[in-house]
Amino acid sequence: MIAYQLRRRPRRQRPDAQGLVSSGDWRRPGAKWGLGFGQTLLLVGLVVVGLGPILWLAKSAITPTQDTISHPMTLFPHGAAWSNLSRAWNDVGVGRYLWNTIVIAIGSWLTQIVVATTGGFALSVLRPKYANVITGLLLATLFIPTVVLLVPLYVEIVHPPLIHHSFIDSYWAIWLPAGASAFNVVLMKRFFDNLPREIFEAARIDGCGPFRLFVSIVLPMSRPIVGVVSVFALLASWKDFLWPLLVLTNPDIQPLSVRLPAIQSQTELGVFLAAMFIACIVPIVGFLLFQRSFLRGTGLGGALKG
Repeated sequence: MIAYQLRRRPRRQRPDAQGLVSSGDWRRPGAKWGLGFGQTLLLVGLVVVGLGPILWLAKSAITPTQDTISHPMTLFPHGAAWSNLSRAWNDVGVGRYLWNTIVIAIGSWLTQIVVATTGGFALSVLRPKYANVITGLLLATLFIPTVVLLVPLYVEIVHPPLIHHSFIDSYWAIWLPAGASAFNVVLMKRFFDNLPREIFEAARIDGCGPFRLFVSIVLPMSRPIVGVVSVFALLASWKDFLWPLLVLTNPDIQPLSVRLPAIQSQTELGVFLAAMFIACIVPIVGFLLFQRSFLRGTGLGGALKG
């Protein structure tokens, strides 16, 4: 009887049968070729949509202006014009504006990392009496549209309290507001909440103070989330247009995002596209270098867990 019941017991469903298409359907020629064709078509479409504009920009950057206007989709009908890159770098001054963008991005990244790590550490590890209230207020600020804050923030930059010195035409006008990111602080706090508390308690027993605990224990364990916040901070600073346009009136210190639209009417199309391509190289190369830590999602997944 027991042997009969064991033979009659239903088999457990294999994991591969729980997907959208079972293994049996995959063995059917029609389904296999149809789904394979659909996946290939989807991959080609994503590549065309994602890489198409970048590849076209790279091609147009070294194409004569007349060829770009008359034959925009043709591959070098009358040869390449490599002089577009040198003219964009020297005549347009892309090199100087690129350096301004790098300085602004690094300063914004540094202020955001300092504020986010220290704020998250204070709210998660030190846990003051009103930590929950402060966290709730930070979350509430995420629902305020950024455009609403432009006027009061501009007034504070022009007439900062206690300092009485305008920050207009100074990089501090971009670095200081960039550090006030509630999203980064909350993201850091969520990640710190998932760190093992036993390590913190053991460090305190050994006589480790708050500063030593932050520098020697918390920061080395927080490299994934620091990498994620760094990518967000650098990309946001690199593509920011409206705020640098308002607070940086001197063209010599403006970034590429502000200068490129201004020089569009003063430069021929081929040179302008070459300048745009140079502006895109740095974020693309940066993403390729740090794509493993960014796509792995260790920091972001740990921060948003629960």
